[in-house]
Amino acid sequence: MDIEIGRGKKARRAYGIDEIALVPGNRTLDPSLADTTWRIGNIEREIPIIASAMDGVVDVRMAVLLSELGALGVLNLEGIQCRYADPKPILERISSVGKDEFVGLMQELYAKPIEPQLIEQRIQEIKQLGGIAAVSATPTGAMKYGEMVTKAGADLFFVQATVVSTSHLSPESLTPLDLAQFCREMPIPVILGNCVTYEVTLNLMKAGAAGVLVGIGPGAACTSRGVLGVGVPQASAIADCAAARDDYYQETGNYVPIIADGGLITGGDICKCIACGADGVMIGSPFARALEAPGNGYHWGMATPSPILPRGTRIRVATTGTLEQILRGPALLDDGTHNLLGALKTSMGTLGAKNLKEMQSAEVAIAPSLLTEGKVYQKAQQLGMGK
Repeated sequence: MDIEIGRGKKARRAYGIDEIALVPGNRTLDPSLADTTWRIGNIEREIPIIASAMDGVVDVRMAVLLSELGALGVLNLEGIQCRYADPKPILERISSVGKDEFVGLMQELYAKPIEPQLIEQRIQEIKQLGGIAAVSATPTGAMKYGEMVTKAGADLFFVQATVVSTSHLSPESLTPLDLAQFCREMPIPVILGNCVTYEVTLNLMKAGAAGVLVGIGPGAACTSRGVLGVGVPQASAIADCAAARDDYYQETGNYVPIIADGGLITGGDICKCIACGADGVMIGSPFARALEAPGNGYHWGMATPSPILPRGTRIRVATTGTLEQILRGPALLDDGTHNLLGALKTSMGTLGAKNLKEMQSAEVAIAPSLLTEGKVYQKAQQLGMGK
């Protein structure tokens, strides 16, 4: 229902993940019976979680480890890994500088040109170590490096920007990426994003997307919502985009997964995204806390080093455990940030959902008090949900 926010201007109420709760149904099941497998492109994974293409989250080692653990990691082709042959000292500089100096340092470090040979090298390193080579670039980067990515043997190509659409106006001097042509000519699956509306999702699917990323500005290190004032809370955005997926499937018989991207910290966040209609999720900061993560306990967004208008910041997330503990357990923490797979399976068992499709049908309630009701002591003592 539209709400009048002033004369001649109406707005729709949208909901974030923290404002909703999942309602148990008429049955439950043992978590061991919950099937969490999903497909993206031609790849099947046990865990519907993707590590985002951020330099503090995914390098070659993390991509391989995530593959081994049943998930997926995406390497940023326009980041540190493909600008420097030895990224380690660069990453150490980023994690050691003070908060007042880091924007200038980031702009300096990311001004170094991308080295095309490093793109090929990183993809081949992941493949040689037995990992799934999923990579990401902006639309401009996709135009430059798409053919190279294919020849190097990548498995998935994510084309990402703050907002991506099939209708983009550019100055006459610039030729925008034709998404439909790119998807058609690439011999590997192309995932497109980001978006938050039914119409754009439908258009991206019609263009040939093998998956669509949903989310503008909810990420822990993203400042787009503050800088640009743009975004839709994730619960509503996912539901709208999932509706486009379902309509597209009914029309064509082609099922294109929806991936909730950003703003997810705990296992409960992931569960609620899937219940809103997502097939999988993309997360950054939870994996940046892994012992093996390249960010040394720090996390920053892809647009942080922009030389013109940074739309991200660097946050300290600390190191809380190994990647396996965060993804599969056993959990060392009581706040929902460890054993994300276990949380998903247990939630599915509580809801009686045998698979992800059934979980997408779970009842959702508007519950702004969900995370605060009865949690006075946890908040006062900074324990569990009060951290």
